[in-house]
Amino acid sequence: MKDKAYYEKVNIENELKLRELLQTLPHFCKDYFIGIEPTTSSRTRIAYAYDLRIFFEYMHENNPVCKKMKISDFPLDILDQICAQDIEEYLNWLKYYIKDDIEHTNNERGISRKLACLKSFYHFFFRTERISTNPAELVKMPKLHEKNIIRLDIDEVAILLDEVESGEKLTERQKAYHAQTKKRDLALLTLLLGTGIRVSECVGLDLTDVDFKNNGIKIHRKGGYESIVYFGEEVEEALSDYIREREQIIPMEGSTNALFLSMQKKRMSVRSVEKLVKKYSQLVTTLKNITPHKLRSTYGTTLYQETGDIYLVADVLGHKDVNTTRKHYAAQADERRRQAAKAVRLRDK
Repeated sequence: MKDKAYYEKVNIENELKLRELLQTLPHFCKDYFIGIEPTTSSRTRIAYAYDLRIFFEYMHENNPVCKKMKISDFPLDILDQICAQDIEEYLNWLKYYIKDDIEHTNNERGISRKLACLKSFYHFFFRTERISTNPAELVKMPKLHEKNIIRLDIDEVAILLDEVESGEKLTERQKAYHAQTKKRDLALLTLLLGTGIRVSECVGLDLTDVDFKNNGIKIHRKGGYESIVYFGEEVEEALSDYIREREQIIPMEGSTNALFLSMQKKRMSVRSVEKLVKKYSQLVTTLKNITPHKLRSTYGTTLYQETGDIYLVADVLGHKDVNTTRKHYAAQADERRRQAAKAVRLRDK
C-alpha cells in the first residue's frame, strides 16, 4: 500500500481526534465544525474544539442554568441564555485557573484566540438563524501589545551552522550521536534558515519534493495549498550532501518517502525538530529562546532587510494577508526609515 503524504496523515489523525472531542461537547457543536470545515484547517478545528470544551466546562461549573445538566446534553437555546457578561467573566477566569491539579494561564494573545473562537462559534449559529442573540459580538477583543521579533543575528546564524558541523560544544553523550546525524541536522537547519518554511512544512517533505534542477521544494502550506519555495547554493549543498546519505538508509514502514528521518528511521516529528533547534541554539545564545519559528523570523527579517519588499516576504513566507507580514516586520521598516534620515546630508559641517 502506498504511503500517505504527511499532511494527509495529519488530517486523518486530527479528524479522529475531533470526533473524540465532539463526544465531550454539546451535540450541536458537530453542526458548527461541519459548517467551518471548507474554510479552516484540521489543526484550527482541533484548537477550536479544545477552546470550546474549556468554555463549556467553565459554564457548567459557574452558570446556574448550565449546572443543571451534563455538557453533552446542553440544548442549542442555552447559547441564548448566556450573556456578554458571562463571556467577559470567562475571559477574566482564563487568566489563571487550576484544572486536574495543573495551573493554567493565558496572556492577552491566548485570551484573544479563545474569544475569536467564541465569536466564530456564535456567528455561525446567529447567521444561520438558529439563535436570536450574539453576545460574543458585544465583547471587545483585548488589546494586543506588539512583541519584539526574537531572531538570530547574522553572526549567530554562522556560529550556529558551524556548531552543527563541528559538534565541539556538545556534551559527550550528544557527541556520540553527532556523527550519525550531522549531515541531517545541517541540511535541516540550513533549509529552515535559508527558506523560512514552517517546521510542519519541513517535516512533511518527501524525497520527491526536492527538485535540484530548479533548486526548489514543493511544500504543503498551512492553508491547505501546495507551493514551490526556491533555495540558494548553501541550501543546495547541504541538502545534496544529506540526501546522498539518506538514500542509503532503509526507513521504517510508513516513512518510505520521508526526507528527514529520526534515529529510529521514521519521519521526524515537529517535536523532534523543536528539540534539535533548542539543542544547537543553546550553544550560541542563552538569552534568546530560539525555536523553529524564530528561525523563520530570522529568515523573514533578513529577506526584508536585503530587499525592502514586504510583498515578496509575505509571498515567500506563505502569508495570505500582507498585513500579517507588515505587522511582524514593522519595526524593521521603522529602522530603515531612520537610516534614510541619516543618509541625506544637507550641508557639510
